[in-house]
Amino acid sequence: MIYRPNIYSETSMNDLEEAKAKAAMTYNTAADYFDHPVSAFWHCFGRKTIERIDLRPEERVLDVCSGSGGSALPAAEQVGPDGKVVAADLAERLIALALAKAEARGLENIEFRVADMLDLGYPDASFDAVVCVFGVFFVPDMTAAVRELWRIVRPGGRLAITTWGPDLFEPANSAFWDAIGMVRPDLHRNFNPWDRISEPSGLREMLAEAGVLTDNIVAETGTHPLNSPEDWWSIAMGSGYRGTLAQLDAETLVHVREKNLSHLDENQVVAITTNVIYAVATKEAVSEI
Repeated sequence: MIYRPNIYSETSMNDLEEAKAKAAMTYNTAADYFDHPVSAFWHCFGRKTIERIDLRPEERVLDVCSGSGGSALPAAEQVGPDGKVVAADLAERLIALALAKAEARGLENIEFRVADMLDLGYPDASFDAVVCVFGVFFVPDMTAAVRELWRIVRPGGRLAITTWGPDLFEPANSAFWDAIGMVRPDLHRNFNPWDRISEPSGLREMLAEAGVLTDNIVAETGTHPLNSPEDWWSIAMGSGYRGTLAQLDAETLVHVREKNLSHLDENQVVAITTNVIYAVATKEAVSEI
């Protein structure tokens, strides 16, 4: 029997479909730069997330918003040949990248699905661990999304949510949006979808609203080096910024790039902020009487 949760109203379903389409388009477009060497942080934070949930051999893991395998591949290595990892993402081009890497590593215990994380059809308590790295904020109702992910965690299992902390990619982020605002003010964005959960208190509150209680929330400060302003442009092209850039005509794109990079060069920017928050919740085990 396929389980299909009804967690959204008709109005929010419209919002959800729009958000899904936008995310798929953005990251399919960004796939050509997603694994660029200057964007190694995707895989770094994915590995760190897996390290925090202490996976054991033979466990079953679901990795949603899995991208090109930054957390799914190390998870598959941790659970071993008798374990199982399911990696799901809306962007088929990112799934293709992950599949190629899994084949190159000889990993046969991982299944890839081009699918919505809220419509996977798994029954209650299907997985020992469910992982979502930099993805939960893509849905309009994060609380409902977490509630659905928590449902398929078995008693004694873990849910790991990793999100961005404050000031992501600054000062390059502000320079980017300033350049966009000068030529396409209709595309200028004043907030990020993860702003609500960019502090431990906000993430804890959102999880609690979903019925997930945990004190295992860790904020990690960090920076990512830039060898040149060009490094930042490669990061932008392989990330969510690509969705905005894809809406520019060729001349405007060149203008935004030059404006953005000249700002970084003039201000001698050699690093960008990459603060991260990790949350791990363990579902209470069923007591045996």
